[in-house]
Amino acid sequence: MARLDERLDRVFDPKTAKVLTGGLDLHTVGDLLRHYPRRYERHGELTDLASLRDGEQVTVLAKIAAVTTRRMKSNGGKLTEVTVTDGHGTLTLAFFRQAWQERALRPGLHGLFAGQVSTYGRRRQLIHPDYELIGADAGAELAAEYVADLIPVYPATAKLASWKIAKAVRTVLDTLDVEDPLPADVRQRHGLRGLAAALHAIHRPLDEQDWKWARHRLKWDEAFVLQAALAQRRFYAAALPATERLPRGEGLLAAFDARLPFALTAGQLDAGATIAAELARDHPMHRLLQGEVGSGKTVIAIRAMLQVIDAGGQAALLAPTEVLAQQHYRSISDLLGPFSRAGQLDGAEIATRVTLLTGSQGAKPRRAALLDAASGAAGIVIGTHALLQEHVQFADLGLLVIDEQHRFGVEQRDALREKARDARPHVLVMTATPIPRTVAMTVYGDLDTSTLTELPAGREAIATHVVPALDKPRYLERTWERLREEVGQGRQAYVVCPRIGEETAAPGNAAQDPSSRTQRSPTAGDRDGAGDGGDSEDARDADDDGSPRRSPLAVLDIAPMLEQGPLAGLRLRILHGRMHPDEKDAAMRAFADGSADVLIATTVVEVGVDVPNATAMVVLDAERFGVSQLHQLRGRVGRGSEPGLCLLVTEAPEGSAARDRLDAVAATLDGFELSRLDLAQRREGDVLGASQAGRKKSLKLLTLLADEELIGQARQEATAVVDGDPILASYPALAAAIAAMLDDEQAEFLEKA
Repeated sequence: MARLDERLDRVFDPKTAKVLTGGLDLHTVGDLLRHYPRRYERHGELTDLASLRDGEQVTVLAKIAAVTTRRMKSNGGKLTEVTVTDGHGTLTLAFFRQAWQERALRPGLHGLFAGQVSTYGRRRQLIHPDYELIGADAGAELAAEYVADLIPVYPATAKLASWKIAKAVRTVLDTLDVEDPLPADVRQRHGLRGLAAALHAIHRPLDEQDWKWARHRLKWDEAFVLQAALAQRRFYAAALPATERLPRGEGLLAAFDARLPFALTAGQLDAGATIAAELARDHPMHRLLQGEVGSGKTVIAIRAMLQVIDAGGQAALLAPTEVLAQQHYRSISDLLGPFSRAGQLDGAEIATRVTLLTGSQGAKPRRAALLDAASGAAGIVIGTHALLQEHVQFADLGLLVIDEQHRFGVEQRDALREKARDARPHVLVMTATPIPRTVAMTVYGDLDTSTLTELPAGREAIATHVVPALDKPRYLERTWERLREEVGQGRQAYVVCPRIGEETAAPGNAAQDPSSRTQRSPTAGDRDGAGDGGDSEDARDADDDGSPRRSPLAVLDIAPMLEQGPLAGLRLRILHGRMHPDEKDAAMRAFADGSADVLIATTVVEVGVDVPNATAMVVLDAERFGVSQLHQLRGRVGRGSEPGLCLLVTEAPEGSAARDRLDAVAATLDGFELSRLDLAQRREGDVLGASQAGRKKSLKLLTLLADEELIGQARQEATAVVDGDPILASYPALAAAIAAMLDDEQAEFLEKA
């Protein structure tokens, strides 16, 4: 009998096992049975050959229409060409020096043909394809394997065709011995059949309904097992010790609240009260704070940090970039005012100290920052990855605030959490990218979630418009006029490009040496290259149909052209990731204090940059950015009392997928709606770290948006099971399924996440 955990080399001959393991990374019977069919071909319904694309590894069901063999002129060998059809289009099968194929591949026969699609002349072809004939004419043995109405087609490789995978699956299905990880009462409540029946039905369905119910049941397996693992993590995390950080009636937090120049929103008050209560517990807080751009997450984090400081502890804020770390340092210091300047003449009596630690600091300020952290003189330590280094120590780390968690690896986040000496620190994760409920429930399944939906009082909405630069060049001219109008009224603006530009260009003010940069004009007719390098992970280098296009526009190319052209006379500064940290800080300070009118930048301004006087943003090559990234970028404007304006300049034609993305961004300010669209287009990464570590995905069928209701039900059921039996002593099959889903590295990932 074949068990799910049995190794394939104990079931198959060495050659078959080697191909399954090496080609598809399948090691156990369970791996093989969870290598599900990609689609099903139906007898009598042939593959649509017109849908094939060059380079694809395909398996098609088609009818042989003609077979010819001719001698090749080049070397005298023979070429056998088999024409197969779906009744409309045709595909050529080319066999070099295999004239004997003509005897096997006779017109009128049907077969499965597998290979890589290529084009010769104007004809699509498969060169030396693997094949298997189907039907009575192919022989009784082969025909018997396809008695069902549906033929499963598997993700395959050049060395392992779909039907060979199907044969291997049938071998283990016939002797399968499987225990069901879903408790019987859960199956009964949700009308789910047994696991063994589901595996048979998805691999050997009798009809469409057969594989559909099987797929639904197997999605339940993935959701339930994952949610049970997350529920176990939540249970054990609640048992870990943490130092209680009780709120004080008088102290820094009370003084800070009294000094705030604005009233907190109802959402901020609710989230703050929840966090305050969790900080007072004797086990670690693990909370995700998410919300719309500009909804006031930083203020909530500051209040949490002050509560910890009042209770004798320290707080660390981990930011993904130096620009964002410096911005946090300035904004938190400004908001705290005299309460951030302990030991200084203008410091308050109950003040603490805010310290910045980054990798680019000089020796003297770095030593001072390290001493402040280790001695406890700094209540708040703000930094980048530099905080993770071994020699960085804290006197009493009570709260870890992680900004933009998705930009840090699991090991990086865990390294900072381990710096707490006697107990686990409380953890507050902030994200400015709104997350759909089902994503938060799964990807952040071990975190409790607080969501901010209100904007602070007096904040105006941001108007967003798409500027079709090629179709309507006058619109692009009007873009620069509109930006000048904003500056003329005493306001400021951003221009965002997807790339930095020349590797050799000296960073600094755009006015310094425009002649040293490529002379290009940011106009609709500009089709030349735009330089290379950049710090936008989401910039796209090809159109949605895969066709190449011109190089992306770049900061170092655009800045001198704007300075000499449509923005002549304005005070321009540039900002990008290759600049020296001092230059980046100087550029941001100049923009923040109003001595620069326009900041021409890459996506280093995507999050955290807060200049209330900035009211306009122009995003060039906007189609090269993702939906959520565009939403974050436009959140940099309209942060004061004046309305914001975001202009998305694009060459994408109307009706294209890229243009549809931009139209969606322009149509709504609802970040949660846009995040669902973004997730639907990009598909979610693996929640167990495969996407970070290069391992295969653990979720084969489950999709976070399409299966939202199912995930919610599975979470409720799994939590109830784990609450009643945390070690799953009464559920050995479920415990085994968790162990199979979470290999050693994935279990470590989930533990550290």
